Amino acid sequence: LAAWTDAMLHSGDVLDLSAVPKPKIDKHSTGGVGDKISIPLAPIVAACGVAVPMMSGRGLGHTGGTLDKLESIPRFTTQIDPSRFPGQLDDLGVVMVGQTERLVPADRRIYALRDASGTVPSVPLISSSIMSKKLAEDLDGLVLDVKVGSGAFMKTIDDARRLATTMRDLGGAASTPVTAYLTDMSQPLGRAVGNANEIDESIAVLRGDGPPDVTELTVAFAVEMLALAGRDRGAAASEVDRAIGSGTALEVMERLIEVQGGDPRVLEDPSVLPSAPHEYDLLADRDGFVSRCDAYDIGIAGVRLGAGRSKKEDDVDPGVGFIVHAKVGDRVASGDRLVSVRYRDESLLSSSLAVLNNAFKVAEEPVEPVELMMEVMR
Repeated sequence: LAAWTDAMLHSGDVLDLSAVPKPKIDKHSTGGVGDKISIPLAPIVAACGVAVPMMSGRGLGHTGGTLDKLESIPRFTTQIDPSRFPGQLDDLGVVMVGQTERLVPADRRIYALRDASGTVPSVPLISSSIMSKKLAEDLDGLVLDVKVGSGAFMKTIDDARRLATTMRDLGGAASTPVTAYLTDMSQPLGRAVGNANEIDESIAVLRGDGPPDVTELTVAFAVEMLALAGRDRGAAASEVDRAIGSGTALEVMERLIEVQGGDPRVLEDPSVLPSAPHEYDLLADRDGFVSRCDAYDIGIAGVRLGAGRSKKEDDVDPGVGFIVHAKVGDRVASGDRLVSVRYRDESLLSSSLAVLNNAFKVAEEPVEPVELMMEVMR
């Protein structure tokens, strides 16, 4: 499998970032709902002096995509010529872009074959697809966030562990250290789901007042990325806290938006982001405790609303989405808001609610909150 991955990696261009003196560390998530971690994470790590050459993808199906979220910032471009990467990484410490056509072209052809042959879920083929693209970035280390649960591609911890182990071993074969985290995706991450909504929540994390679950994962991954760059773990944790608390990470985000053509006013004024004109609240119909806040159903409801795409060529509406008010374990009273829907089109709202109504359940007895961080594999 290592030889197969290496052949895929060398089927096209491979980045040469040897001119960048800083350690180069990236993070990759296997995808989920409300997963905006990369957006606050990259500027935090860059603010701590580690280069982050982050190439991301678009959303497909119920999972969101980092590129779609970034492109909800007015005029922000995710298409940059690779010749600019070394200069931007040296100066700013971060690049957030889409994969270039010349990087791992074999992956696109193999994916079409996987789709036709029913082998999309194959762990070796998923692993080689992800790792060939990440290793083509000329990295010194990689953090993987392997999601587990209804909103993830890996529904069970055993499957997630197998995928994480395979990818970590492929990194080792290429002399690139990899740390894999297994994290929950049975319910959405954070409160915001939808492209512009998630940019707003990412900015809150950089200000130090983001949702606890998003902040917890962002900080943990940032510390791990610094550790892979050779920093002491305790010192790395202090550096990350300082980067957020001092506003340095937010300044890096502001410069990143400017350098990539976007409107930095989004950091101060959420109204700069696209926003759907209408809002609908789904309410609890009884007193009790939230026992289900299903990531998959909420993701599919988002696709029906226009926040995601069911086919690669579909357009997305950056202004629609959800604000989740109640998560598993939360106590609610009858009439409390479970989720607010930001929508543009009544017919799409009806289609979305048909799924969203099934996403939440309220039980009489107390329910344990979901464990976010399941395992770390170094």
